[in-house]
Amino acid sequence: MQVEFDPTGPDPASASAGGKLVLVGTPIGNLGDASERMQRAIAGADVIAAEDTRRFLSLTQRLELTHTKRVISVFDHNEQSRAPELVELIRSGQTVVLLSDAGMPAVSDPGYRVVKACAEAGLPITSTPGPSAVLMALAVSGLPSDRFSFEGFLPRKSGARKNLLEELRGEKRTMVFFESPHRIADTMGDFLTVIGPDRPMSISRELTKTYEETLRGTVSSLRELAADGLRGELTLVLAGATAVETAPEDHLDAVGELVESGVRAKDAAGQVAKQFGLSKREIYEAWLHRE
Repeated sequence: MQVEFDPTGPDPASASAGGKLVLVGTPIGNLGDASERMQRAIAGADVIAAEDTRRFLSLTQRLELTHTKRVISVFDHNEQSRAPELVELIRSGQTVVLLSDAGMPAVSDPGYRVVKACAEAGLPITSTPGPSAVLMALAVSGLPSDRFSFEGFLPRKSGARKNLLEELRGEKRTMVFFESPHRIADTMGDFLTVIGPDRPMSISRELTKTYEETLRGTVSSLRELAADGLRGELTLVLAGATAVETAPEDHLDAVGELVESGVRAKDAAGQVAKQFGLSKREIYEAWLHRE
């Protein structure tokens, strides 16, 4: 059944009946991505909750939006304490528009705690969708996009980064990460160490901006390109593990360690299979027939 959309009908993000929380996606670089719905939602808000009030005011000036509503700051360090205040404003019948500096609030940006508080209070929550670095980088990567996971910003320290990558090494879905240009060289070194040289991946930089670029290749080739650093906001897309990369024989050492600790071989094979998304039978057979 085909459902037709009437653009002249009521918009849940701007309709005035009752209070609500409206998450507003903002441009990630190109001002041309500012949707009409985004602008209507801002214009119709009673309160604007912005990650950075100065950047919000700059955005409205560039869009030539007249705005006289109350603007308050909601960022990482004050979001938890601001949430009850916003809940009460919405309960009183006001429409609160929540937005971050770029992209969708609550996705690696402030907003989750406010949304959680409003959901627990049973208050209406809606959104005006906007540009997404995650989806854009995934779409242009050339890697499988039917199933993927978003892992957010990678840990700052190499040890924590490697631990995370070890956990994700056997992940079969395509993975998307954010990273700082100042850490990209070290991060790619960690990818090479943990993931290996041949896994396909891409690095997108400056998405939607003048110097937008997507680098495609393998972990090894992109590590070389990133050796001197890369400029701009970076989104990394890593292909999921394949059957070749996670062959049973590759994990016999892990089985052996468990066996030495007193775990039965069949149970050890099951634990390793679950960790890396492999067949318990195949790992157990490989263990029994090891040289």
